[in-house]
Amino acid sequence: MYIDDFVGKGLGPGVILEFILYQGAVLVPLALPLAILLSSLMTFGNLGESFELVAIKSAGISLLRFMRPLFIVSFFISVGAFLFANYVIPVANLKSRTLLSDIVYAKPAFDLKEGVFYDKIPGFAIKIGKKEANDSVIKDVIVYEQGNALQDNFIIAKSGIMRVTENKRFLEFNLKDGYRYQERGQPFSLGNTEFIRIGFKEYNKQFDLSTLGFNNRTADSVNRNNERMFSMRQLTKAIDSLEKENERIEKQTLRDMFLAFRFSDKADSAIQTEKKNVFVQKEKVRNFNELLVDTNRIAINETVRGTSSTIKSGIETFLQSDADRKKNLRRHKIEWHRKITLSLACLVLFLIGAPLGSIIRKGGLGTPLIFAIIFFMLFYFSSTTGEKFAKENSFTPFTGMWLATFVLVPIGLFLTYKALRDSQLFNKEVYTRVLTAIRNFFSFLKFFR
Repeated sequence: MYIDDFVGKGLGPGVILEFILYQGAVLVPLALPLAILLSSLMTFGNLGESFELVAIKSAGISLLRFMRPLFIVSFFISVGAFLFANYVIPVANLKSRTLLSDIVYAKPAFDLKEGVFYDKIPGFAIKIGKKEANDSVIKDVIVYEQGNALQDNFIIAKSGIMRVTENKRFLEFNLKDGYRYQERGQPFSLGNTEFIRIGFKEYNKQFDLSTLGFNNRTADSVNRNNERMFSMRQLTKAIDSLEKENERIEKQTLRDMFLAFRFSDKADSAIQTEKKNVFVQKEKVRNFNELLVDTNRIAINETVRGTSSTIKSGIETFLQSDADRKKNLRRHKIEWHRKITLSLACLVLFLIGAPLGSIIRKGGLGTPLIFAIIFFMLFYFSSTTGEKFAKENSFTPFTGMWLATFVLVPIGLFLTYKALRDSQLFNKEVYTRVLTAIRNFFSFLKFFR
C-alpha cells in the first residue's frame, strides 16, 4: 500500500521495520479470529477423521461438553484481544500514523540528473550538463542562488568535482573555470544597481542537505485527537462531550436564528399607520401592503429579501457543520463498538469452526482452509459493509458494527445443532441421492406424458 511513498526517500531498514511492526500490531485483532477459525476447523476435523469424536460420543460425552474447555480458551483469547485492542492498538495507530506522515512528507533523496534542473535544495536550482561514470566529475554546471531580492545570482562553470561529506550533511561542489554573476542594490531604490561578474579558476560551494533526509521525527502528540488513538474509556468520554457540544450548538443556533426576526411585542393591538394623511384601522386593512407607505415599500421589500437570504445562508452553513459534527460522533461510536466486535469475533468464529470441523471430518490444511477462507470472507465483508453503512448514516453505529455478529451467530448455532445430531450436511453421497431422486421424479412425470 505504501511502497510508492517509501521509494526514493533514503529510508534505512530500521525505519521500514518499525513501520511494519506498528502495522502488524494493528492487524492482530483481525488475525486472531481467522487463526481461531482455522485451528478449530483443523482440530475437530482431525478428531472426526480419526473417529475420535465417535469414541468420545460413545463414551457418553456430548459435543458441547467436549467443546467447553476450548470455548473457555477462546473466551480468554477474546479477553486478551480486547485488552490488546484497547491499550496496545491505539499506541500502535498513533505511532504508525505519525511515522507514515513523516515519510510521506519527506522530500526525495538527493539525485542530480543530467540536463534537468534540481530544485529540492531550498534556495538553489542546479543543472548539470554531464556526469562522468563515477558521478563525481561534472561538466557544464549552472547554479542559481534564489536568495537575492533583486534577481537570482548564478554561477556558471565548465567542470567540477561533486562529493558529499562523510556525515551526509553537505554537498560540496569544487568548480573550475567559470563565472559568478550578482546584482547588488536596494530592491525599491530609484538609483542604479550594480552588476558584478567574478571570474574564477576554482570555486568551492556547499549545499545543506539536512532538509532532504528523514531526520526530524514529529511528536506523537500531533495526531492524538484521532478516534483510532483512543482507548475505550477515552472514547466514552469523547462521545459524551461531543453529544453535549452538538446539543448546545443546536440550541444556540436556534436562538440566534430567531433574533433576526423582529416580531411586534403587541401583535394583537390595533396598528395605525398614515396613508395619504388618513389613519386606517387594522380591521379595515385587507392586505399587508395597505399598511406600508409607498415610499417605504421598496426599502422594506429589499430588507426582507436581505434578511431571508442571510437566514437561508446561515441555515445552510449550520446544516453542513452539523453533518460534519454528527459524522465525527459516528466515527467515535464506530470505533467504540469495533473494540468489542473484533474481540467477540474470536468466540463467534470458534462457534462456527468447531461444529463445522466435526461435520466435515477432514483434517490438514486442505478442506479446512477452504472453509476457513469462505467464512472469514463472509465475516470480513459483512463487517466492512456494516461499517460503511454506519459511516454513511444508513445504519446506526450499533447495527453497522454488529452486522457480522448478527449474520454469523445464527450460522454457528445452526452448525452446532447439525453437529449434535450427527448431520450429513457436507456428505457428498447425501446430495447425490437427493439429486438422483429428483431426476427419477422428473423421469416419472415425463413417462406419464
